[in-house]
Amino acid sequence: MSTEDDVRELALALPETTEKSSYGTPGFRVKDRLFARIREAGVLVVWCESLEEKEFLLEGDPGKFFTTPHYDGYLNVLVRLEAVDRGELAELLAESVRIRSAD
Repeated sequence: MSTEDDVRELALALPETTEKSSYGTPGFRVKDRLFARIREAGVLVVWCESLEEKEFLLEGDPGKFFTTPHYDGYLNVLVRLEAVDRGELAELLAESVRIRSAD
């Protein structure tokens, strides 16, 4: 189980990252590009490499990953923090930073 404190600690430990509010919730940026944000209590938004990767995550583990109509067609997936451990959270954040740094 991961927490918002884990998100903050892990996100800000990545190179060139900062925290800045996004839509009234904590957002995390790399080179001033949003790579993750707390959507609501216990829910994190991160980026995927492709829509195929997003579908793979959604179908592979719906207990961890989900989406809403707002994110249809976008490379974002929602993560239930209570369902991921700290190691998996670190991987998700690092991958999201990598994707957003490359854009």
